[in-house]
Amino acid sequence: MERSVKAWSAFWPRTIAVFFLALVLHGCGQTGPAPEKRPNIILILADDLGYSDLGFFGSEIMTPNLDRLAEEGLILTQFYTAARCCPSRASLLTGLNPHQAGVGYMTKDMKIPGYRGFLNEGCATIAELLQESGYTTLMSGKWHVGKRPEHWPRKRGFDRFFGFPEGGGVYFAPFHRNRLVVLDDDPIEVDEETFYSTDAITKHAIQFLEESRDEGPFFLFLSHVAPHFPLQAHEEDIARYRGRYREGFPSIRKKRFDRLRELGFVEESWRLSAADGARTPWAEMSDATRDQFDLRMSVYAAQITCMDRGIGAIFEKLTELSELENTVIFFLSDNGASNEALGEKEVRDGPIGTRDSFTTYRTPWANVSNTPFRSYKRWVHEGGLAAPLLVHNAGLIPESRSDSRMAHVMDLLPTCLDLASAPYPARFQGRSLLPLSGKSLVPLIRGEPGEVHEQLCWEHEGNRAIRKGRWKLVSAYPSLDWELYDMERDRTETEDLAAQNPKIVKELSRCYDLWASRCGVLPWRDLIRRQ
Repeated sequence: MERSVKAWSAFWPRTIAVFFLALVLHGCGQTGPAPEKRPNIILILADDLGYSDLGFFGSEIMTPNLDRLAEEGLILTQFYTAARCCPSRASLLTGLNPHQAGVGYMTKDMKIPGYRGFLNEGCATIAELLQESGYTTLMSGKWHVGKRPEHWPRKRGFDRFFGFPEGGGVYFAPFHRNRLVVLDDDPIEVDEETFYSTDAITKHAIQFLEESRDEGPFFLFLSHVAPHFPLQAHEEDIARYRGRYREGFPSIRKKRFDRLRELGFVEESWRLSAADGARTPWAEMSDATRDQFDLRMSVYAAQITCMDRGIGAIFEKLTELSELENTVIFFLSDNGASNEALGEKEVRDGPIGTRDSFTTYRTPWANVSNTPFRSYKRWVHEGGLAAPLLVHNAGLIPESRSDSRMAHVMDLLPTCLDLASAPYPARFQGRSLLPLSGKSLVPLIRGEPGEVHEQLCWEHEGNRAIRKGRWKLVSAYPSLDWELYDMERDRTETEDLAAQNPKIVKELSRCYDLWASRCGVLPWRDLIRRQ
């Protein structure tokens, strides 16, 4: 596909500036060693993927390409998100806590600084800063940090964009809630007979890479919809799993837990958190009910396998372009698995997995996806927050390994800037930027000693948490009571130690309050009353 006039108009001024800078340097007689080639950077983001949903983390789901990322690179096992799609994306893109960037909730504009529903003027995105530093900036997939055209990706530093400015809910067309599909700045029509979002996201990412092959280093944000509900997948992918989940939730969950322990990702002292969601024991369900649950999880697994296949195609394109060795690839999820249920008006009752169906895989399977942890997306127990980060690059990571130091999605912007030797300015395009809350992970990636963060804090919909060293303080709205967990002995949060340790609770709650005040976090009850 030929570049649009709009795309070229955004690209040429920067290219000409870089060209003339090179002429000036040459004319000034610069004769030192040639600068080191800056790496390409790819950030791959899954949507609502559970902690144990990939093959290398104990799953039965087939993910050979992501397994390769893990086997050849680094796995950060205590990497944290912001518990939900919009806040995590805001944090990832800006290096700030989500409230600082204006997305403390979702995309609803609550008319309060931390809750505007779009990226504010006090932040700059990875794309804006890398674009300023000479990178070609590309995005394919889900945006979800600003619904209005003035907040879309090309207004926040991306040279090219294909995807969905709003949320997920899109696989086969026609789409739920009439979601827009956009190319650069313009809504486009799709072929409803052949369109499938995961394949289209991969296709356009590869196309953008091909078109930018001679333009210097690139940054690609590959932001998948999968495996977010609804359950819709290719028939042939579903067929690969059909029947595999007839053994039921308890058996699959136990196998994943045992495998995680065998791989060293679960400590001996951690207990498997309580099973959740199944009102009737698996053995007592009717055969028809068990078959339907098998189908639901088969479709969910198929969505992940399709995404993984696309990531393999990205590998192939990088190899074809001779860029794989000079590309740093990150993979993560925006939060833990989702146990969301749909209202009657949203559910479509066609055959599960098809375009005529709109449904979810239900709480018991989400509980399996988040093995070994408790809770889900939106909450700030480990099941909502924890998402392993994979980092792949042969030059940066001399040998494959895992690392259990604590890191956060807001660390990705400073990490990308560090890799690109690009600055984070106090002012950008006439506006003042907040100081970064994230920290570069490059020293950790290289295996250097030292912690990344002394503490991390979270708030979403009144769910609150602080992690400091071995201790985590957490509360689940509407309760305001704190729970306390020893994350070294009990990362699965099975034994609340708050009553035995009132001084620790008091100290951590004070630290949380200071963080909340600094970042513009408001009590959720007060915020709801204002709306």
